Amino acid sequence: PAPRDVTPEATEDVIDKLMPGFGELMRQVSLAKVPTAILSRQLASIRGKSLIVNLPGRPRAIAECLDAVMPAIPYCIDLIEGPYLETDPAVIVAFRPGQKPKG
Repeated sequence: PAPRDVTPEATEDVIDKLMPGFGELMRQVSLAKVPTAILSRQLASIRGKSLIVNLPGRPRAIAECLDAVMPAIPYCIDLIEGPYLETDPAVIVAFRPGQKPKG
């Protein structure tokens, strides 16, 4: 890991609870693509009623990891009684350009 990468340590300093399954899944997905993913330090955690997810730095790896963990995120937020946020599909499409809009 790069010496300047202190994101996991900074996150761990402010969290209430670590969610190791998220990091394990993100590494598993990344390892299927590139063997150096074993060096990655993604993690997820809870602070209050917020889910914090530390993602990798490369856009392709971000998309792959988000695709893997996204199915669990709504349920996790529900369990921690986090806020329900409505989103604008046009905004989501802008940040997920690889997916074709449905309809």
